[in-house]
Amino acid sequence: MSSSDERSIDVVNLSGDLSRRRFLAGLIGTGGLLLGVSGQAACGTFASFAGTAADEPFAPDVWISLAPDGALTLVAHRSEMGTGIRTSLPMLLAEELGADWQNVRVLQAPGDRAYGDQNTDGSRSVTQFYEVMRRAGATARRMLEQAAADQWGVDVEQCTAAEHQVTDESSGRSASFAELATLAGEQSVPADGALRYRDRKNWRMVGGDNAVPLADEQGLTTGQGLFGLDVRRPGMLHAVIARAPVLGGTIESYDEDAAMAVAGVRAVVPIPGFQGPHAFQPLGGLAVVADNTWSAIEGREALAARFSSGQHGSYSSAGFREQLLATANDDGRLVRDDGDAAAALSRAAKTLSADYYLPHLAHAPMEPPCAVAEASADGCEVWAPTQNPQGARSEVANTLGLSEANVTINVTLLGGGFGRKSKPDYIVEAALLSRVTGRPIHLTWTREDDLHHDYFHTVAACHMEAGLDDDGAVTGWLQRSVFPPISSTFAPFGSPPARQGGGGELGMGFSDVPFAVPNLRVENGEADGHVRIGWLRSVAHVYHAFATCSFADEVAHARGQDPLESLLQLMGDDRMLDLSGVRGGRPPSQTHPWNVGRLNNVIRLVAKRAGWGRKLPRGRGLGIAAHRSFLSYVANVIEVEVSADGVLTIPKVHVVIDCGVAVHPDRIRAQMEGAAAFATTLARHGEITAENGAVVQDNFDTYQLATITSAPQEVDVHIVHSDERPSGVGETGVPPFAPALCNAIFAATGQRIRELPLAHHDLSWS
Repeated sequence: MSSSDERSIDVVNLSGDLSRRRFLAGLIGTGGLLLGVSGQAACGTFASFAGTAADEPFAPDVWISLAPDGALTLVAHRSEMGTGIRTSLPMLLAEELGADWQNVRVLQAPGDRAYGDQNTDGSRSVTQFYEVMRRAGATARRMLEQAAADQWGVDVEQCTAAEHQVTDESSGRSASFAELATLAGEQSVPADGALRYRDRKNWRMVGGDNAVPLADEQGLTTGQGLFGLDVRRPGMLHAVIARAPVLGGTIESYDEDAAMAVAGVRAVVPIPGFQGPHAFQPLGGLAVVADNTWSAIEGREALAARFSSGQHGSYSSAGFREQLLATANDDGRLVRDDGDAAAALSRAAKTLSADYYLPHLAHAPMEPPCAVAEASADGCEVWAPTQNPQGARSEVANTLGLSEANVTINVTLLGGGFGRKSKPDYIVEAALLSRVTGRPIHLTWTREDDLHHDYFHTVAACHMEAGLDDDGAVTGWLQRSVFPPISSTFAPFGSPPARQGGGGELGMGFSDVPFAVPNLRVENGEADGHVRIGWLRSVAHVYHAFATCSFADEVAHARGQDPLESLLQLMGDDRMLDLSGVRGGRPPSQTHPWNVGRLNNVIRLVAKRAGWGRKLPRGRGLGIAAHRSFLSYVANVIEVEVSADGVLTIPKVHVVIDCGVAVHPDRIRAQMEGAAAFATTLARHGEITAENGAVVQDNFDTYQLATITSAPQEVDVHIVHSDERPSGVGETGVPPFAPALCNAIFAATGQRIRELPLAHHDLSWS
């Protein structure tokens, strides 16, 4: 539990032993206003609970409590992992309510369906809850204004809430929220038609250049913030697990006596392997339980555990690479077919083709997976850095044979997530060990565990073809993507796995390619999964943007055109992209249509900011790429310098993002800067390989991250002013980075990069 700072902004992790009734009663106390808000309906559903908190069948995403002393408490239903979401969503509500931010307190809800959808992934929190939060704030404000109007005997329309008080515009008299809280709690929830929303010109917090301080700022900057690795419980033991190096391997032998001889080791506990789809189940293995983590690690070494290889023991990432590239060069399943690409390519005056390849990638968060569990015969309480507390609750309940009502998941701060911590296998492991030992268990994954047994970002190969007429116009386009899909993780083990990408992954920058080519064909090839595969920041957009944006640059040079001019010609006129011909893809968003004009706009803006077209000496170059992901539009221009002996530096990255209404610009800039560093790791170093079915990389010496010397030296971020609905931010800065970087390397050296990581390439020139 973090302490409050001088601005009275708290982030409190709720104790899991609170029932819903007790939790609500604790929020409201006696008197005041308690408003429940559900985002499940299109515009939200509301209920008011005056005075006392009753158990209702209503399941809100957010609870708002205004106490008689004026303290405003908001219950956060999203996990904080650096995006600032526990600030941005409450800030939206506080803006509409007219609250004084210094009187706002944010509480982290435990994992419970009573608080709506708590899964924090997909860059969708603000996208999904922008309108809900605004409506919640406007509803509570109207109730306060009505309370004041009733007290003064005036028309509610002349009462206005701002700065934590309500003012009668006619007389100038005012009453604080504290004075009105109890009376407001007795009001009926107003109808939609009675609500008034603040005009954007009157916003004081949302969209402002003066950054609203993070709700977690004090804890993060003073070391008081509670991360998963920080949790301690009375009588707690520590554990690590020896797992099979190859997916599906089983225990063959181990030396329990040697492990027990290590000082501090208390027990060696076999963990059953998964049954059916491995999904989010533990991988199985041998847990060493000890007084401290170091003793557990030493005991695991002494075990000398041996495992069978299972059906994936012959898997080699090098051989699989060749297989993927061969498949990418063969006919695949038709996904999109505009015109007749085959005929256009056969008639073209000039054709070009290229293959692109990206290896498996690891999430590698600074805080590896960890969890503390305290299980009994009839219940279990967990403390964990999780993106999906409800998913964790369900998995723990299923594994231990408990009702979900008897499982509590307390959400700590996340020391990085990137999608890894939405999979609760590590939480289930801790719960299992606590049940067996009868003690609270602190389970830690070492860095080696994290890299060996991740839900890896999938390996992918993409084949691209284009045909040009005599005038250099692109008349035909073919692209084919091949990758083991995420769905393979959920296929029954030992049965034919899911082998082709679904509409979700193919709709991430591939089947929805925006190029205005009259004859365009998109295909998908088959590939098996040999490791656990999951979503990583930007998911399939990573490899699809690399292929399409890199090939667009190759087309520009084949046409003899400037890459910027060529890219805009490929994009075509400003329009809403028609994806009616896509087979099995995602349905277009009704609230966020695919607007090519917005992508064209960020391309032009980023080129202007970067001074596109300026002369640079040999060894320096600019590269451009643009991509739509998570409903937002991002363009990059990257400037590189490559010495004659091949040393690469990145002096500057220019980013322009159009994410609709920019709720918290400071956090958006931070996310774009973080995306540049994250994407630098992926482009320069990121690679997970396997030999004999086992992952080779062990730690940050073999899976390197971007450092202060290899990361961009400066990141210039421009946020487009927009009145469109907000869209994703956390992931959308990653996809265009790698292709812009590689296009810049080509401009600097003449060397074309079609396969990552860059660490495998000699960039020297003469």
